[in-house]
Amino acid sequence: MTEPGAAPTIEELEAQEDRLVFDRFTHDDAWALGSLLVELARQRQAPVAVDIHRAGQQLFHAALPGSTPDNDAWIARKRRVVERYGCASYLVGARFRAKGTTFEDSSRLNADIYAAHGGSFPITVAGVGVIGAVTVSGLPQVADHRLVVEALERFLAR
Repeated sequence: MTEPGAAPTIEELEAQEDRLVFDRFTHDDAWALGSLLVELARQRQAPVAVDIHRAGQQLFHAALPGSTPDNDAWIARKRRVVERYGCASYLVGARFRAKGTTFEDSSRLNADIYAAHGGSFPITVAGVGVIGAVTVSGLPQVADHRLVVEALERFLAR
């Protein structure tokens, strides 16, 4: 495991995705997960926006004090990466960096529409696959990613 605050490795990111899988994901689950993220962010006075999408529909959105409209733009860009690649936005960026390049330089995708920065994580249902994404924006990308993962771990442990 990496040091606290250090960027997770590709292996750690892949293990998170393998582990953080739902049996089902309902509107009520979106509300509960989103509310948990808001609670964690409020405890830390984190100036974030939180978003949960499933099958193209926004099921949850909250903007906490200190967040800005720019956070919503980042959420959309990071979520599109999850929808296109089927894995965490941070993992997509890390895979490009491991090849000695960047997502922006090598993906051939418009950086105004897609952002492979940490903070968007796939909502995966066992036996179904990726059905949506939970996204946070407002902190440095590793912190955005870690906040989402922490909330998913707590939610799935219930």
